[in-house]
This record gives sequence, C-alpha cells and structure tokens, in this order.
Amino acid sequence: MQSCSTGSDKQSISLLDTLKMERVRTILTHKYPYPHEHSRHAIIAVVVGCLFFISSDNMHTLIQKLDNNIKWWSMYITWILIASVYHLPSFQSMGVDMRMNLSLFLTIFISSIVFLIVFHFIFLGLWYIGLVARVAGKKPEILTILQNCAVISIACCVFYSHCGNQAILREKPFGRRNSGWFSFWKKEERNPWLAKFIRMNEMKDQVCSSWFAPVGSASDYPLLSKWVIYGELTCSGSCAGPSDEISPIYSLWATFIGLYIAHYVVERSTGWALTHPSSVMEYENLKNQQMKPDFLDMVPWYSGTSADLFKTAFDLLVSVTVFVGRFDMRMMQAAMSKVQDGDKKEDLLYDNFSEKEDFWFDFMADTGDGGNSSYAVTRLLAQRSIQLNNGESVRVLPRGNLLLIGGDLAYPNPSAFTYERRLFRPFEYALQPPPWYKQEHIAVNKPEVPCGVSELKQYDGPQCFIIPGNHDWFDGLHTFMRYICHKSWLGGWFLPQKKSYFALQLPKGWWVFGLDQALHGDIDVYQFKFFSELTKDKVGENDSVIIMTHEPNWLLDWYWDDVSGKNVSHLIREYLKGRCKLRMAGDLHHYMRHSSVPSDKPVYVHHLLVNGCGGAFLHPTHVFSNFNKFYGTPYESKAAYPSFEDSSRCKLDHILQDDSFSGHMKSFFSTVWRAFMYMLEHSYVSSAGTLLLLMAAIFFVPSKVSRKKRAIIGILHVSAHMVAALILMLLLELGIETCIRHRLLATSGYHTLYQWYRSVENKNFPDPTGLRARIEQWTFGLYPACIKYLMSAFDIPEVMAVTRSKICKKGMVSLSRGGAIIYYASVFLYFWVFSTPFVSLVFGSYLYICINWLHIHFDEAFSSLRIANYKSFTRFHITPDGDLEVFTLAVDKVPKEWRLDPDWDGEAKQPQQLSHLREFPSKWSAAAAQQDPLATVKIVDHFVIQQTTKPELVTSVLARVKAVLVVLVDSLAMSFE
Repeated sequence: MQSCSTGSDKQSISLLDTLKMERVRTILTHKYPYPHEHSRHAIIAVVVGCLFFISSDNMHTLIQKLDNNIKWWSMYITWILIASVYHLPSFQSMGVDMRMNLSLFLTIFISSIVFLIVFHFIFLGLWYIGLVARVAGKKPEILTILQNCAVISIACCVFYSHCGNQAILREKPFGRRNSGWFSFWKKEERNPWLAKFIRMNEMKDQVCSSWFAPVGSASDYPLLSKWVIYGELTCSGSCAGPSDEISPIYSLWATFIGLYIAHYVVERSTGWALTHPSSVMEYENLKNQQMKPDFLDMVPWYSGTSADLFKTAFDLLVSVTVFVGRFDMRMMQAAMSKVQDGDKKEDLLYDNFSEKEDFWFDFMADTGDGGNSSYAVTRLLAQRSIQLNNGESVRVLPRGNLLLIGGDLAYPNPSAFTYERRLFRPFEYALQPPPWYKQEHIAVNKPEVPCGVSELKQYDGPQCFIIPGNHDWFDGLHTFMRYICHKSWLGGWFLPQKKSYFALQLPKGWWVFGLDQALHGDIDVYQFKFFSELTKDKVGENDSVIIMTHEPNWLLDWYWDDVSGKNVSHLIREYLKGRCKLRMAGDLHHYMRHSSVPSDKPVYVHHLLVNGCGGAFLHPTHVFSNFNKFYGTPYESKAAYPSFEDSSRCKLDHILQDDSFSGHMKSFFSTVWRAFMYMLEHSYVSSAGTLLLLMAAIFFVPSKVSRKKRAIIGILHVSAHMVAALILMLLLELGIETCIRHRLLATSGYHTLYQWYRSVENKNFPDPTGLRARIEQWTFGLYPACIKYLMSAFDIPEVMAVTRSKICKKGMVSLSRGGAIIYYASVFLYFWVFSTPFVSLVFGSYLYICINWLHIHFDEAFSSLRIANYKSFTRFHITPDGDLEVFTLAVDKVPKEWRLDPDWDGEAKQPQQLSHLREFPSKWSAAAAQQDPLATVKIVDHFVIQQTTKPELVTSVLARVKAVLVVLVDSLAMSFE
C-alpha cells in the first residue's frame, strides 16, 4: 500500500504542510564547518551512565536477567532506531556526529574482525606445528571476537566524538604542550587552574592534543609500522619527509589491536591468566555470584521469538496427527508388562504404605514453569514439618510420606532441557538427592532401594508417584518415560513407579488411582481393564478411593459443554459405585473445591478438588463460579484460591477519547477506507490473508459460544486488527514521505551513508601513504565493497525511501523481484516493531473483554499475564480412625530473590546421609526473611472426609448393645423375683 496511490495529493500536501517541518528543521539544525566542535553532552551522559552501572553492578544484573531472545530483540530495536534517528533534524551537531560515528564504527568493526580472524588463524597454525605452548589449544569463540571488535570500535568512536582530529594539530611543540598541561598543577596558577577546569573545552583540547596524538615520527617506529602505517618503503627514499600527518584514530586502533594480541599471546602461551590466583576480594565476589539459584523465568507464551514455543507447536501437531489414534505409549506399557493375572501386579500396584498407622501425603500439579514459583512450593513440601499459627494455637503438619504430582511437569514442551532445568532443579534445591546419585544413571530394575534397605516397605523416606499431563505427552511420553519411569530419584523423593499409571493401597482402606489420560482426555482399554479388575478383586466394599487425573473433566466439560472421559466415568459409576470419595486434578492453575449437596440423586463422587498451583502461571477462578452439577448430582463451591473477587479484580481505569481533529481525521480515515477497499479489490494475497485471519479468529472463539456469536466476535476482532494495521501503515508511509519532502531521505541513492563517509574520509582521516588503497588492492576490492553494502544494509530508512520514490514514479513493475523482496523486507522490519504494541493492545483488549464479560478464553488471557503468585499444594492426613483430613496450604506472594540458607549451610553434613533426615533440607531461602514461604504459608481450605462405616465396627457396636440389653433384662428379672 502506498500513500501516493491511495490518497489525493491535495490532502497529502495539506497534511504535510500543517506539520511545518521546514520551520522545525530550521530551528533544530545548527550547521557547523567540518571538522567541527563536538557535543559534550552525549559524552557526559555516557560517562555518567557507565559509572553508575559499574559502581552499582546493575549492568551485570541486567545482562544476567535478560534471556537471549530479549538480548537479540534489544539489538534489533537499537539497530532500526539508530538508523532512523540519524536522518532526523538534530540538536546542534549531534546528527553529524551520529552519522560519522555510525560509518566510522562499521568501518573499524569490519576491519577489526578481519584483522583478528587472520591473527587467530595464524596463531592456531603456530600452535598446530608446535611453536606455541599447548595451553593455547582452546579455540576462541566467534562471539568473543565480535564482542572485542565491538568494544574496540566503540572506543575509537568515543575518542573521535570527544577529540575529533584536534590531536593532529601541532601548533605548539611537544614540550610546550606538556608544560601547558602540567601548568594546572603549578602553585602560582591555582586560580587559573580552577578557571581552566571549569572551561572544559580547553581541558579537552589539551588532553586530546597531548595524550592521544601520534607519538614521534616514522623513524621512531619499527620496520613493519614504517611500511604499513607510514609507507616509507614504498617511497624508496623519495618522500619529502616522514608522513606523520595521519589521523590519531589509526594509532588508537592499532594500540587496541596490539594490546589484544599481546594479552592473548601472553595468556595462551604462558597460561598466566589461567593459573593466576584470584585475590580474596575476587574470590568473595565470585562466591557471592554463585550463591544464587540458577532459575529460569516463566515461559513467555506470547513471545514470537521463542524457539521453545515453535517446538511446542510442532510437537503438538505431531502428537495429534501421529499418536492420537495411531500409536499410544500406554499400549506399549501394557504389552511390556509381564503380569498375566490380576492377583499380583507389582508393576502397577503398590501396597508398601498399607500397614502404616499415621499417614501423611501431598498432592501438587503443574510444576516446572517458573523457577521461583516451583521452588516456593517444593521448599514447603521438603520441610520436615510446617508450623501454622491458627489464632492462639499452633498447628504442626509433618512432611508427607508420599508426594503425588498431577502432570504437566515442565513447560512448554517435554525435553531433556525443560525437565532438568524446570522440574528437577527446583526439587533438587529443595531436597537434595542421595550422595551416590548420578544424573545419567538409568534405573533398569525398579525399585532400586538404597543400601541397607531390603524392600520398599522398609524405606521410610518420602516417595513420589507422578502421572503425565498433556504437555508431557507432546513427544509421545518419551521424556516422561526416560526421566520418571527410568529414574530413581526426583531430588530427595524416591521414585519407585515403573509405568505412567498406578494404584496405591494406603492405610485404613484408602486407595489412590493415578490415571493416565494422554491427549484423549480418557483412559485406554488396557488401563480400564486393570483398574476395573482391581476394584472387583482388591478394593473392599467399604473402602474409599481417590481418583487422580490430570484434567478436571467436571469443570472443563461444563465450560466447553462437552462430555469427555467416558471410560473414567464408567469406572466411577459402574464399578466404584459411591466409593470414590474424592477426585483431584491439576491442569487448571488455581485451587477450587466443590462438595456434593444432599439430594435424592446418587452421589458417585463426594468431593471434587482442583489444585494446579504447583508453579505454573495463574488461572482465574471466577470463570467457573457457576459450576453446580456433575453426574446429575448438585454441588456447591466450598473454597476457591484466589477468591472469586481477587480473580476478577482488574478494572478499566481510563477510557480512550479521541481529539476532535475533524478535518484531518476525516481525510485520514477516508484514506484508510479507500486503502482497505483497494486492498480487497486488487491484492489477492492481502484478501486471502484477511480471509484466513477471519477464519482463524472465528475458530479461535471457544465452541461453547453459539455460531452466531462466534462469527460476530471473530469479525469484530479481525476488524480491530485490520483498522490498526491500515492506520499504522499509513502513518509509516506519511513519515517516510515527510522525510523525503524535507530531503532527510532519498537524497543520493541506496549508498548515501557510504558516499558521505567517503567524501569526508580523506579530509578527516588523512591517509598520505595510501594505506586504504593498498588494503583494497590486497583484498581484491572486497574490503571497501563489504563496508559499502554493510552501510547500505544498516541504513534501512534510506533503502525504503529510495525504493518508494521509484515506485511512486514508475510503479511496482519497475522493481525487480529481488528489489521488491528487499523493499518488503525493509518495510516489515519497521512495521513489525511499529505495530507490535498496537497488535498487543488489540489482542489484550480482546482477551480482557472476553475473560471479564463473556467468561471465555481463560487459558489464553491468564497465560499472557504469567502471574507467579498464588501457589499452593494439598496435604492429606489419614488419621488412626480412618478419616481423611485435607489441608490446602498456599503462598500469596512468591519471592523473586533467594540466598543461601544459613541454617542449611551451617548444619553438619554426614557422609552418605539422606537429605530427608536433615533438620534443614532446602538450600535456598528468601532474601527477605519476611517473604520466605515458610513465614507466609497459610491454610486456605480445611475439611475432613469421613471413612465409610466398616462392618466389623457395626458388628462390635451391635454386640455391645446386645450385651447391655441382656444385662438390663437379667436385672429386671431379678428385681421381679
């Protein structure tokens, strides 16, 4: 879309004239003869900023906090911003300085790269033939070379910005200049010294001319310098005199390169830098840096530059098309099982807890997102006990003997990196694995109990059982099998399980069925066969069963108006027949509990519990506030965390209002409308793209909404994006046209910056010996051509403006296919950055309206927020009477800074000691003690599930009643006698 073809010239000229750019240009531009006096303000700002970052260590913290995506994005933004700014009218001479510094930086940067690469090749060649010490064998990283070249280039540019070419002006002899400089310190000139200190220009002149001028003449330099820098050998004695009138930039660059080479040779040849002992202060600083946990930030779900997200989308596509209905890891697990009958199923049934009297166990789900949030939960799970103040009393909850994890172990996709960094690392920090544990060990014959323990029943440490979630199934359960079913330890929790689903026989007639729903949202037939036979053969008539799944089908089916998990439903209703006292799940990253309401309907499940607050981003609770029925039985909400009020607290604090630019706004939006119609009528690619976007927007609306509402919502959503895109594109075109009209762009072709630099190069960087010509000859013209095209690639606005002027005069047909691709790519570079905040605003407003008014898109809306707070887990207690006491513990605010726990560090460590026996098992505590999870944890829900009355208890009661009646009857009979 071009403004020259979509709007009238009259309107465009009127709009541009009202900007009065010529007046602004006249006011802002202050022309100086070149070379000129340079601005000190920018240099002072740079120096102050550097001192601030160096003194406060903020730069190191900032760089460490930024991931690679943000770093590359920042470099990209800086590139296109600088490329635009130096074309604009500038304050005094800053624009000229910027243009010179840009061209000078690119020239020195490429020169440094070429020189250092040649040096490293020569040095490695000398090492290869044995002329250099063997310690030099480590190859330098290319990024290190680029970083050093950038530092050298910036140093030269800063020197030029501050000193210019004043260093080559030798109006005074060297001795007089020195005396002038040291006169600052003469006793008789204290007052003039103060005056000169205030007059920064004079001080700067003396520093530049005394300290940075080329030293001596050609005869003072070695042979190589005579030839390369001064060209004396090429003169063959015919030169009139030593050619020492060169730019000090060359001397400064040669000095930096020489220092780099000298340092590198000394380091790699003698090993000094590798073996030199660090000072006490350096050691303490290094220790302090290492005394912080290496946690990953939460997954940026809406980042367009995250490779993990693209891999997740690919894995999901493969999983849906390949694994669903075609291959199922659960079938392989059933086929690999050696069990032939239902009497003994050691691969799936675990009864090692059944004989305990007082039993505690925990449940969490959806961990492995942000390191801070995951560790906050695992730190609580690892403690030997948690003390809770309940008014005047103190409640002590001991650590669970068993930990159940309800899936989604690492985000965004299952891989070795995400499992190790997002799952295992927080757990290992909270409770360390045994001293003999090796990360690469594969458990072949599980359970591999520790030494001194003959069977699993004798092991008294905490154990862990895990079911996979939908994110764990994205690679067909490969990573889950490798890291869970074929490993023996998750931190300090023992992993005895062998398959992705299991049954646990707990004390007092309690059972846990851990179901694997895969990506189907249901169990397969082999799994159904195992649990149904177990129910008939093992589960007593008065036993109680806890069903653990990844997805809370009761809430999701209500939300999507769907029916899923039919096999699970059949197992609960036809086999358990009311013995399912509790269903618990994760997937939704909040806590909610619904309990059945007494009615004439049969109760198949007494309590429904969702707790996905193990470490992932927060989901809202108010979206599910109207859920009230499951299996035809009424339920009521008993607890929600965060509360419905906290979940929907966000409100609009302002309303966007348009200013009344009636005339210009009318012409502006009429141009937008004409551009839209022109696009639909003449651009088939744009029309097809708009149609695909509309279809995607309609299908993006949840299916629980009627088709008519979905169409309306989708059309409004796409219309908002289209209007924003057209307006922004028109503004971008107007900006380019404004710069062209005022001769800020499109003044001398694609290579404007290079041509300008060459025009001032000889004047400001003297080269009397022809060094540049010799370099061009040595590189067969590649060196200046590389600089030329690099400057053109950097100067994207000029490429856009020149191409646009050509299009407006001769049309798109005048461009070759390569030229059109370059033009579209150049426009895209700016339009992407220009439109990103507005697209985010439109999409964010869409999600805000949907989540708060329509109660849809809860997952998409809250995943973008990445709220790390409101984390919780549920702790269960099977009492000696057989009742199940349930506590849900929560932390409102997750700490962001951690420090080495002094109690953990100071506790005596015994060799081969298991970490669960330690008094202080967790390595890190919150940097602020009042923010530590142990100090802020609280109970957000507490209830008791009564055990089903057992027949022997009824028989005992009846026998006692009978005995009492017999005694009463005998007493009455005796009294009558």
